[in-house]
Amino acid sequence: MARISGVDIPREKRIVIALTYIYGIGKSKSSEILKQAQVSEDVRVRDLKDAELARIRETVDSVRTEGDLRREERLNIKRLQEIGSYRGQRHRRNLPVRGQKTRNNARTRKGPRKTVAKKKK
Repeated sequence: MARISGVDIPREKRIVIALTYIYGIGKSKSSEILKQAQVSEDVRVRDLKDAELARIRETVDSVRTEGDLRREERLNIKRLQEIGSYRGQRHRRNLPVRGQKTRNNARTRKGPRKTVAKKKK
C-alpha cells in the first residue's frame, strides 16, 4: 500500500479514486492534484513509479487535509457554539443545522426514537 498524508491508499484502485480515501480530498480535488503532479488519472496505484508518488505526496502536502482540516472544522463549530448563534445551538442540541424540519424526519441526527408513555383517558 502507498502511504500519502498518513493514510494507506488501496493499491488496486485508479489513483484518482484512491486519493479520495484521504479526508478533505474529493474527486475534483483529486483530479486537480494529479494534473499539478503531471500524473495520468488512469494509472493504478500499484503501477506508480516512486518519482510520481513523490510528486503526488508533495502536491497533497500543499492542500489542507486530515488532522489539520478536522481540527479547523471542530474549532469552527466550537466558535459557533460559544457565540451562541442559531447554528451553534443546533450543534449543541444535536439537531439538524441547515434548516431541515424535525417533526417527521431527522432520524440520522436525532438518533433512534425515544418513546414517550401515552396518557390514559
